[in-house]
Amino acid sequence: MSLIEKLQWRAAIKKFDTTKKITAEQLDGLLSAVQLAPTSLGLQSFKVIVVQDAETREKLRAAGYNQPQITDSAALFVFASLTNLDEDFGKKFIDLVASTRSVERESLEGYEQMVLGTLSGRTDEQKLAWSHKQAYIALGVLLSAAADFGIDAGPMEGFDPQKFDEILGLKEKGLTTSVIAAVGFRAEDDVYSKMIKVRRPKEELFIHV
Repeated sequence: MSLIEKLQWRAAIKKFDTTKKITAEQLDGLLSAVQLAPTSLGLQSFKVIVVQDAETREKLRAAGYNQPQITDSAALFVFASLTNLDEDFGKKFIDLVASTRSVERESLEGYEQMVLGTLSGRTDEQKLAWSHKQAYIALGVLLSAAADFGIDAGPMEGFDPQKFDEILGLKEKGLTTSVIAAVGFRAEDDVYSKMIKVRRPKEELFIHV
Protein backbone atom coordinates (compact mmCIF):
# COMPACT_ATOMS: atom_id res chain seq x y z
CA MET A 1 0.00 0.00 0.00
CA SER A 2 1.03 3.59 -0.52
CA LEU A 3 1.45 5.89 2.46
CA ILE A 4 -1.91 7.53 1.68
CA GLU A 5 -3.62 4.14 1.70
CA LYS A 6 -1.96 3.30 5.01
CA LEU A 7 -3.08 6.58 6.53
CA GLN A 8 -6.59 5.78 5.32
CA TRP A 9 -6.26 2.42 7.12
CA ARG A 10 -5.05 3.82 10.44
CA ALA A 11 -7.50 4.74 13.15
CA ALA A 12 -7.41 5.90 16.77
CA ILE A 13 -7.93 2.44 18.20
CA LYS A 14 -9.84 2.20 21.45
CA LYS A 15 -9.91 -1.58 21.82
CA PHE A 16 -6.66 -3.51 21.40
CA ASP A 17 -6.11 -7.24 21.01
CA THR A 18 -4.33 -8.14 24.25
CA THR A 19 -3.03 -11.41 22.78
CA LYS A 20 -0.97 -9.67 20.08
CA LYS A 21 2.42 -8.40 21.16
CA ILE A 22 4.81 -6.13 19.35
CA THR A 23 8.09 -7.75 18.34
CA ALA A 24 11.49 -6.38 19.32
CA GLU A 25 12.14 -5.63 15.66
CA GLN A 26 8.85 -3.74 15.27
CA LEU A 27 9.51 -1.74 18.44
CA ASP A 28 13.00 -0.86 17.28
CA GLY A 29 11.60 0.31 13.95
CA LEU A 30 9.18 2.65 15.71
CA LEU A 31 11.92 3.95 17.99
CA SER A 32 14.15 4.60 14.98
CA ALA A 33 11.38 6.59 13.31
CA VAL A 34 10.84 8.71 16.43
CA GLN A 35 14.60 9.20 16.74
CA LEU A 36 14.65 10.60 13.20
CA ALA A 37 11.72 12.96 13.75
CA PRO A 38 12.50 16.60 12.91
CA THR A 39 12.76 19.03 15.82
CA SER A 40 13.55 22.72 16.11
CA LEU A 41 17.34 23.23 15.81
CA GLY A 42 17.64 19.44 16.02
CA LEU A 43 17.65 19.67 19.82
CA GLN A 44 15.19 16.81 20.57
CA SER A 45 14.10 18.51 23.78
CA PHE A 46 12.13 15.48 25.01
CA LYS A 47 12.48 11.84 25.88
CA VAL A 48 10.18 8.90 25.21
CA ILE A 49 9.36 6.38 27.91
CA VAL A 50 8.22 3.04 26.49
CA VAL A 51 6.04 1.40 29.14
CA GLN A 52 5.34 -2.32 28.85
CA ASP A 53 5.41 -3.30 32.53
CA ALA A 54 1.90 -4.43 33.50
CA GLU A 55 1.96 -3.09 37.07
CA THR A 56 3.14 0.34 35.98
CA ARG A 57 0.52 0.51 33.27
CA GLU A 58 -2.24 -0.33 35.76
CA LYS A 59 -1.17 2.70 37.79
CA LEU A 60 -1.06 4.86 34.67
CA ARG A 61 -4.51 3.67 33.66
CA ALA A 62 -5.90 5.01 36.92
CA ALA A 63 -4.24 8.34 36.09
CA GLY A 64 -5.65 8.14 32.57
CA TYR A 65 -9.34 8.11 33.46
CA ASN A 66 -9.40 4.31 33.30
CA GLN A 67 -8.98 4.18 29.52
CA PRO A 68 -8.37 0.49 28.63
CA GLN A 69 -5.93 1.13 25.80
CA ILE A 70 -3.34 2.23 28.39
CA THR A 71 -3.13 -1.34 29.68
CA ASP A 72 -4.42 -3.37 26.74
CA SER A 73 -2.10 -2.11 24.01
CA ALA A 74 1.25 -3.79 23.42
CA ALA A 75 3.15 -0.73 24.65
CA LEU A 76 2.48 2.77 25.88
CA PHE A 77 4.67 5.58 24.55
CA VAL A 78 4.97 8.53 26.93
CA PHE A 79 6.48 11.63 25.33
CA ALA A 80 8.01 13.78 28.07
CA SER A 81 9.51 17.24 27.67
CA LEU A 82 12.75 18.30 29.29
CA THR A 83 12.16 20.94 31.95
CA ASN A 84 15.70 22.33 32.15
CA LEU A 85 16.76 23.54 28.74
CA ASP A 86 19.77 25.53 29.88
CA GLU A 87 23.14 26.56 28.45
CA ASP A 88 24.72 23.26 29.47
CA PHE A 89 22.10 21.37 27.46
CA GLY A 90 22.84 23.50 24.41
CA LYS A 91 26.59 23.03 24.70
CA LYS A 92 26.26 19.26 25.07
CA PHE A 93 24.19 19.24 21.89
CA ILE A 94 26.94 21.09 20.02
CA ASP A 95 29.44 18.54 21.38
CA LEU A 96 27.25 15.80 19.89
CA VAL A 97 27.07 17.56 16.52
CA ALA A 98 30.85 17.95 16.40
CA SER A 99 31.54 14.30 17.30
CA THR A 100 28.84 12.89 15.03
CA ARG A 101 29.97 14.87 12.00
CA SER A 102 33.68 14.63 12.84
CA VAL A 103 34.22 18.38 12.65
CA GLU A 104 36.12 20.81 14.82
CA ARG A 105 33.89 22.22 17.53
CA GLU A 106 35.15 25.73 16.76
CA SER A 107 33.62 25.49 13.29
CA LEU A 108 30.18 25.29 14.91
CA GLU A 109 30.50 28.57 16.80
CA GLY A 110 27.78 30.31 14.80
CA TYR A 111 25.41 27.38 15.23
CA GLU A 112 26.19 27.25 18.94
CA GLN A 113 25.43 30.93 19.42
CA MET A 114 22.10 30.45 17.65
CA VAL A 115 21.23 27.51 19.90
CA LEU A 116 22.31 29.23 23.10
CA GLY A 117 20.60 32.45 22.08
CA THR A 118 17.35 30.61 21.43
CA LEU A 119 17.49 28.97 24.86
CA SER A 120 18.51 32.05 26.82
CA GLY A 121 15.98 34.28 25.07
CA ARG A 122 12.97 32.37 26.35
CA THR A 123 11.42 32.00 29.78
CA ASP A 124 11.14 28.57 31.38
CA GLU A 125 7.43 28.56 30.53
CA GLN A 126 8.12 29.43 26.90
CA LYS A 127 10.79 26.75 26.61
CA LEU A 128 8.47 24.12 28.05
CA ALA A 129 5.66 25.08 25.65
CA TRP A 130 8.17 24.94 22.79
CA SER A 131 9.38 21.53 23.95
CA HIS A 132 5.83 20.18 24.11
CA LYS A 133 5.43 21.18 20.45
CA GLN A 134 8.57 19.24 19.51
CA ALA A 135 7.20 16.17 21.29
CA TYR A 136 4.01 16.44 19.23
CA ILE A 137 6.04 16.48 16.02
CA ALA A 138 7.66 13.23 17.13
CA LEU A 139 4.22 11.84 17.97
CA GLY A 140 3.11 12.56 14.40
CA VAL A 141 6.10 10.67 13.04
CA LEU A 142 5.29 7.74 15.34
CA LEU A 143 1.70 7.60 14.06
CA SER A 144 2.79 7.69 10.43
CA ALA A 145 5.55 5.12 10.94
CA ALA A 146 3.20 2.79 12.79
CA ALA A 147 0.70 2.99 9.93
CA ASP A 148 3.49 2.26 7.47
CA PHE A 149 4.45 -0.85 9.49
CA GLY A 150 0.85 -2.04 9.84
CA ILE A 151 0.85 -1.30 13.58
CA ASP A 152 -1.94 0.55 15.35
CA ALA A 153 -1.12 3.67 17.35
CA GLY A 154 -3.59 5.97 19.05
CA PRO A 155 -2.60 9.39 20.44
CA MET A 156 -4.07 10.27 23.83
CA GLU A 157 -4.40 13.50 25.79
CA GLY A 158 -6.91 12.24 28.36
CA PHE A 159 -4.69 11.78 31.40
CA ASP A 160 -3.41 13.62 34.46
CA PRO A 161 0.14 14.79 33.59
CA GLN A 162 1.13 15.37 37.21
CA LYS A 163 0.11 11.86 38.22
CA PHE A 164 1.92 10.40 35.20
CA ASP A 165 5.03 12.34 36.23
CA GLU A 166 4.75 10.98 39.76
CA ILE A 167 4.20 7.35 38.75
CA LEU A 168 7.10 7.37 36.27
CA GLY A 169 9.40 9.44 38.48
CA LEU A 170 9.80 12.04 35.77
CA LYS A 171 10.33 15.12 37.94
CA GLU A 172 13.55 13.63 39.29
CA LYS A 173 14.68 13.08 35.71
CA GLY A 174 13.96 16.69 34.70
CA LEU A 175 10.95 15.67 32.60
CA THR A 176 7.21 16.25 32.43
CA THR A 177 4.61 14.37 30.38
CA SER A 178 3.54 15.99 27.10
CA VAL A 179 1.37 13.40 25.34
CA ILE A 180 1.00 9.62 25.18
CA ALA A 181 0.25 7.01 22.53
CA ALA A 182 -1.02 3.45 22.82
CA VAL A 183 0.70 1.11 20.36
CA GLY A 184 -0.35 -2.40 19.39
CA PHE A 185 -2.91 -4.20 17.25
CA ARG A 186 -6.64 -3.58 16.94
CA ALA A 187 -9.17 -6.04 18.27
CA GLU A 188 -11.51 -7.55 15.71
CA ASP A 189 -14.48 -5.86 17.35
CA ASP A 190 -12.95 -2.40 17.68
CA VAL A 191 -15.74 -0.21 16.35
CA TYR A 192 -13.60 2.80 15.49
CA SER A 193 -11.44 0.92 12.99
CA LYS A 194 -14.57 -0.05 11.04
CA MET A 195 -15.91 3.49 10.71
CA ILE A 196 -15.47 5.51 7.52
CA LYS A 197 -12.79 8.13 8.12
CA VAL A 198 -14.26 11.64 8.31
CA ARG A 199 -12.09 14.58 7.24
CA ARG A 200 -12.98 18.05 6.03
CA PRO A 201 -12.93 18.38 2.21
CA LYS A 202 -9.67 19.62 0.73
CA GLU A 203 -11.34 22.75 -0.59
CA GLU A 204 -12.27 23.67 3.01
CA LEU A 205 -9.02 22.57 4.64
CA PHE A 206 -6.43 24.07 2.32
CA ILE A 207 -5.88 27.65 1.22
CA HIS A 208 -3.71 28.18 -1.84
CA VAL A 209 -2.03 31.58 -2.10
